Amino acid sequence: FPNVGKSTLISNISNAHPKIAAYPFTTKSPVLGVVTGEGGFFVIADIPGLIEGSSQGKGLGDKFLRHIERTKILLHLVDMSGFEGRDPIEDYKTINEELKNYSKEVYKKTQIIAANKMDLEGASNNLGRFKKAVKKKVYPISALKKDGLEELIEAVGEEL
Repeated sequence: FPNVGKSTLISNISNAHPKIAAYPFTTKSPVLGVVTGEGGFFVIADIPGLIEGSSQGKGLGDKFLRHIERTKILLHLVDMSGFEGRDPIEDYKTINEELKNYSKEVYKKTQIIAANKMDLEGASNNLGRFKKAVKKKVYPISALKKDGLEELIEAVGEEL
């Protein structure tokens, strides 16, 4: 979704310098960055936020989704704070439904889930609910405060 911290994350883990602002759709085209770690390096792409209906072209979503066809894995960043009145569980389900509607191959790609904005009030409670609902490994992070990023980078590197 827009405003979950994708550009902040890529700017703090790679050599990319995307525009970062507190309004939706600041990122208008994909931004690539190189992440270097102990085991080597990988390229990460920050794509503009998806919304419900993206798979049918709403919000230019189908153009953004085309970019992820070439990726090996998906790093799904979810805003745990619920700051904008959204529910992290519903956000996760909505994006996965959009992936499935767009392409079964894209939907089947390995996903690493990062629970962002853990530094904000309410995030811990939402994280507990989220983990119970999705029953998958979740990496709690704060892209802004740079908390949990090393473990997330390691997980991505290992998966690749």
